[in-house]
Amino acid sequence: MIATTSQCPVQRRARGFTLIEVMVSLVILSIGLLGVAKLVMFSSRSNDSAYLRSQATALAYEILDDMRANRSTALLQGYDNVLVAGATPTNPGFTCAGTGNLCSTPANLALYDVYAWQLRLQSAMPGAAGSVTTVIPVGSTATTATIVVSWNDAVAQSAFGAVADGTLVANQNVTLETLL
Repeated sequence: MIATTSQCPVQRRARGFTLIEVMVSLVILSIGLLGVAKLVMFSSRSNDSAYLRSQATALAYEILDDMRANRSTALLQGYDNVLVAGATPTNPGFTCAGTGNLCSTPANLALYDVYAWQLRLQSAMPGAAGSVTTVIPVGSTATTATIVVSWNDAVAQSAFGAVADGTLVANQNVTLETLL
């Protein structure tokens, strides 16, 4: 006798993913990856802004240290200057390094300190500007030094969005005020 199999249809169980399920998963994964990319970009721009702020603070303290080292000239406003963004610093015509050092006088040292500081400002930050002002307030014997370092922070600020009126706050500044 020959064994026969029944002719009833065999039920197949669905195995694996369908193409639609795979496509939906890819769309969800793509949206998640776009969110992560936006977060990384925002974080990078925030980091750039923080770096520029720390550079500005360090540069402000640098010229203040120079002023304190040459206090007699600083009290006579020998360090007072303004560097407009994009302007070329005024070369004093001499250097304070090596042989033939012309910085033996406090006034020449102040001129060179200001020149070197302005060069570092321009090389460290985009659209950098800086000013040093010394004032003796009325009725006081103490001299107040105000150092302002500003820079263009438009790239980082664009990541944070516009302010209420729709404009970006592109220029940032650090102000250091102290008694000499």
